[in-house]
Amino acid sequence: MSQDRSDACAASWRSGLAPGALAARARLFADIRAFMAARGLMEVDTPLLSAAAPSERALDCLRVADQGYLVPSPEHGLKRLLAEGAGSLYQLGHVFRAGEVGRWHNPEFTMLEWYGVGDDLDTAIDGVDALLGAVGAPRLAARLTYRDAFIAATGLDPWRVKAADLADYAQRQGLAPSEGDDSDRVFWLDLLMATCVQPGLGQEGPVVVTHFPADDAVLVALDADDWRQALRFECFWQGVELANGAQELTDAAAARQRMAREQTVRAERGGPVPPVDERLLAALAYGLPDCAGVALGVDRLLTLLLGQSTIAAVLPFAAFEPG
Repeated sequence: MSQDRSDACAASWRSGLAPGALAARARLFADIRAFMAARGLMEVDTPLLSAAAPSERALDCLRVADQGYLVPSPEHGLKRLLAEGAGSLYQLGHVFRAGEVGRWHNPEFTMLEWYGVGDDLDTAIDGVDALLGAVGAPRLAARLTYRDAFIAATGLDPWRVKAADLADYAQRQGLAPSEGDDSDRVFWLDLLMATCVQPGLGQEGPVVVTHFPADDAVLVALDADDWRQALRFECFWQGVELANGAQELTDAAAARQRMAREQTVRAERGGPVPPVDERLLAALAYGLPDCAGVALGVDRLLTLLLGQSTIAAVLPFAAFEPG
């Protein structure tokens, strides 16, 4: 074997972790578990392989031949346990999403997801704030609505602006993806949120943006005072989405209708249309308790805590390893 090939083989087996990242990762896991235990949440471990996949249009799942799908979130399993009466609970473990490789993405990553029985949107946000403090991150610096954040960054009112005007604004900003449909408000709102609004959020400390548009809400309760708003939030730090949470939908019929809507959108876009999760719908019909949930990207949090520029630095064996 040549020396060059020997050197290449020798380099390829290493993890790519930043110095100290593995120990910091272990400490973060321990701190999270201690925080959850102190708040009375039980740790559970639902399967990573599921016969069905979430219907949300933005979630692309990894298919396992003849076996089902690797879960992009433990949400469905956790909600089935909630319906059985398990009480407030959480899961800390790996999840999977197709086509997600980059500075802040990896096809396999670590998610913390928890549900507090009896919690509402504000309680869930308070939980994120407390968790950040418990693991050594800055506490929440601000809370603002999606509408206010969108107007501040673009000058456009997301509740009133038409899809064609959103598309025109995106094109003037040099954002003109060929797949964009001028009539698809959800597409353009998501694009502008990700490219024009999000990068400026949380530069002085983590912020929470609440009351996202209801257009594509699936398993999220809507604001009883304004049907245009979903009772959902996202937490951003240094322009990076750290967590999202919501007051959960408990209406099985509404969930089925929204899942059907998402499947229609998937089909129109020529994407995969996974089967509806009938077991989840049955659990909702049986009775999901009033609750709020949060999903947090643990690898992203650790990356920011350590001052790293990519999650590859804190992942043992990232899909994309520089060098």
